[in-house]
Amino acid sequence: MNRHQLSTEHADLRAAVEEFARTEVAPVIGDYYEREAFPYEIVAKMGRMGLFGLPFPEEHGGMGGDYFALCLALEELARVDSSVAITLEAGVSLGAMPIFRFGTEEQRKAYLPRLTSGEALGAFGLTEPDGGSDAGATRTTARLEDGQWVINGTKSFITNSGTDITALVTVTAVTGRREDGRPEISSILVPAGTPGFSVGQKYSKVGWNASDTNELVFEDCRVPEANLVGERGRGYAQFLRILDEGRIAIAALSVGLAQGCVDESVRYAHERHAFGNAIGSYQAIQFKIAEMEARAHTARLAYYDAASRMLAGEPFKKEAAIAKLVASNAAMDNARDATQVFGGYGFMNDYPVGRFYRDAKILEVGEGTSEVQKMLIARELGLPA
Repeated sequence: MNRHQLSTEHADLRAAVEEFARTEVAPVIGDYYEREAFPYEIVAKMGRMGLFGLPFPEEHGGMGGDYFALCLALEELARVDSSVAITLEAGVSLGAMPIFRFGTEEQRKAYLPRLTSGEALGAFGLTEPDGGSDAGATRTTARLEDGQWVINGTKSFITNSGTDITALVTVTAVTGRREDGRPEISSILVPAGTPGFSVGQKYSKVGWNASDTNELVFEDCRVPEANLVGERGRGYAQFLRILDEGRIAIAALSVGLAQGCVDESVRYAHERHAFGNAIGSYQAIQFKIAEMEARAHTARLAYYDAASRMLAGEPFKKEAAIAKLVASNAAMDNARDATQVFGGYGFMNDYPVGRFYRDAKILEVGEGTSEVQKMLIARELGLPA
């Protein structure tokens, strides 16, 4: 991938998703959002388009593409709605990717075909009520007993974990102690419906209202020892790799929201008249929209660069953190400015920018807060830990 130019295949994919988002998602998503309903019909259509299989090989039911293709799809979806985009992002990078990257061949055969087709969704149980950004302070435990893992604990803010098509959740849990006394954290696959595994009520959220987010509870939940994902004690390291990749995807989603704010503001600036002229003729509005476009463009280049490094096998931790930081800031700033361009109408849920404003803030929190990104960048620069 050229770091600043799309291949023919990537350009065609982007155009196809742009059309899908504009014609299939945009006309109906507002109703799902206000009802706080999960858009099963839209997810099924995305599955038939192959979007959930974009970065996976054909042998596992995927499309044989790459992670950058997923990012392009996320950007185009988020230009219209972030709930749909985060459903795809979490389903791929948090649901299916841990199994693809670290699972056994048996686990891949058992779950990936359904996950990559969009027939089923997977979730990643990392965050805990008392943990937040301190993911290493995991309290959920899993002990081996008669060839089974017995899991106890609670996970919070878990995307795609309570839908009718959720097939599994991969859970991080303390499985012992290291020689230095630190916890040994491992990842364990828990199928939906396993006794002792319950899904709490969905959260009442400020944004992402058409996505699924729940608390998960494990009470003496038993799964076979073979459900260990990757090496025992490597769960923390595995999740760090997943998060590095996921930050590029969230950056792409953030760019989509930022660009969607530009799209809506340009359209409205032509249509809305005040003091005898279209408001787009006034320099104050022109400058505001120009700054919004500059933010979106800069953030897009940042995630393009991080993705290209990842695909080239180069180190990309710092670049992923930069992309996530810059893009989430752009999304939040553009959502605020778009609301200002729309005036009172920007505060109404009838207009997409109201939804964008509600959705933007979580982008500075999820997949690592902005403060965590700054910490990672500083460490990569060699500053003291």
